[in-house]
Amino acid sequence: MQKFLIALLIIWLGGLDIAFAQQKGKATFYTRKWDGRKTASGERLYNDSLVCAHKTHKFGTLLLVKNPANGKEVVVKVIDRGPYVKGRIIDLSIRAARELGILNQGVAVVEVSVYKKPTEVPYRPEEMEIPEIEIETTVPSNGIIPQWQEEQPSRTDSVGIQKKREKGHEK
Repeated sequence: MQKFLIALLIIWLGGLDIAFAQQKGKATFYTRKWDGRKTASGERLYNDSLVCAHKTHKFGTLLLVKNPANGKEVVVKVIDRGPYVKGRIIDLSIRAARELGILNQGVAVVEVSVYKKPTEVPYRPEEMEIPEIEIETTVPSNGIIPQWQEEQPSRTDSVGIQKKREKGHEK
């Protein structure tokens, strides 16, 4: 009997995660007058963005919102708190409401769940042959130095020599 109760408790507790993973309730959308205003997260609300307000999810959480009436889905980012009207679970931007097909209704029943990004499977790139490159040096090995690399007297030295020649001090 005790094992049965423990198993029932485990099943019941495990089912709580499933119950809270998806919400079903009414959704509304922001009016156009909210466009450009700061939200509770500090971000600005733009009605052409896919964003929403939710009471409990952390800011930045991606939510999958589904309209069961027509099967349309949209992924939105939580940037605000609300809605503060009884029975409503989410406020959507105008673009999100348009993509769900609820813009004309005003209020619609939706299903909300946390969106989990698909994980990328790491792969090993194909091995490719790297060609051998012959590298030559710019300094010749025979000791010949090009004329442009030879040391030349500095400008002050050549000017000083020229003045001595003019005065006749050359020996």
